Amino acid sequence: MLYYLLYPLHRYVSALRVFRYITFRAALAVFVSLVVIFLVGDPVIRALKRRKLGQHIREEGPEAHKAKEGTPTMGGILILLAVTVAALLCTRLDNPFPWIILVTTLLFGAIGFVDDLLKLRHMENMGLRAWQKLLLQVAAALAVSLVLYTMARHGLFQTTLTIPFFKELQPDLGWIYVPFATLVIVGSSNAVNLTDGLDGLAIGSTLIAAGTYVILAYAAGNAVIARYLGIPFVGGTGELTVIAAALVGASLGFLWFNAHPAQVFMGDVGSLALGAAIGTIALAIKEELLLVVVGGLFVVEAVSVIVQVASFKSRGRRVFRCAPIHHHFELGGWTETQVVVRFWIIAILFALAGLATLKIR
Repeated sequence: MLYYLLYPLHRYVSALRVFRYITFRAALAVFVSLVVIFLVGDPVIRALKRRKLGQHIREEGPEAHKAKEGTPTMGGILILLAVTVAALLCTRLDNPFPWIILVTTLLFGAIGFVDDLLKLRHMENMGLRAWQKLLLQVAAALAVSLVLYTMARHGLFQTTLTIPFFKELQPDLGWIYVPFATLVIVGSSNAVNLTDGLDGLAIGSTLIAAGTYVILAYAAGNAVIARYLGIPFVGGTGELTVIAAALVGASLGFLWFNAHPAQVFMGDVGSLALGAAIGTIALAIKEELLLVVVGGLFVVEAVSVIVQVASFKSRGRRVFRCAPIHHHFELGGWTETQVVVRFWIIAILFALAGLATLKIR
């Protein structure tokens, strides 16, 4: 919005030319989303407390978490608000890609919102049934995937698959792209959701992944850089740099309130939305498989749950003390802060590994 309001005035005030540049608007998006959360954070947290919208702690979790009972949840509303405001103010609204990411984020945020409300209404850590939540996620992701596929049919997008390390190998998935993209969005959303179990863990890891996609989106949307790096150039996706930057700013702002001891939890309204946003950005810039590396920590968390459930159902034995894996280390004697900071370090290493693949092609 600011681009249309201020850039035309550069004829009179030359400094306003900066609104033409994605890098400037990305930096502005970080600032805007951060300020939005700082402005409304305390009032929203107080409102959540007044309405007694507190988190219920599951019985099978670590005993130390019982002290967190009643901490306000659904703080992800702050993240959605900050990202929405920053996106509307700082992106070029004639570009379809920011709209796709924003709508996806809000759709999955709405699913998480319903899930959180049901948990609070029932006064237990049980909201939507697993199949209900999955069905809603698949429906939302399928709609987004069909939009991308339709854009490809009109020459505005490609259904090719980029394989890291092999720049010449880019198979066209055709209609198979639709279920593939759906899987990426749903998988990413649930992986972030499973990581959200300790103060600051999920939001800090999201910040790292989003920061990485700021770089990747800018590269994919710049023909010169994309050609130099040997990655697909996707016209228009440079604007996703601004969206990813808004996610960075929102993550920084929310971490202020979510750092241990947390004043508020993001709830599913935040974690489902953030995961879906990152997954959809990865699809848009044709770095879907690289998401497994950049978001490696989320993958590890999700796999730990799958392994735990599969082992218990097939053998009656658990592989980890508790899943997701961050609880395994917590029960093994690490303090919550140690787990979070060490997992952040691992997330940074995964992000760096993802960026390193840009030159190993």
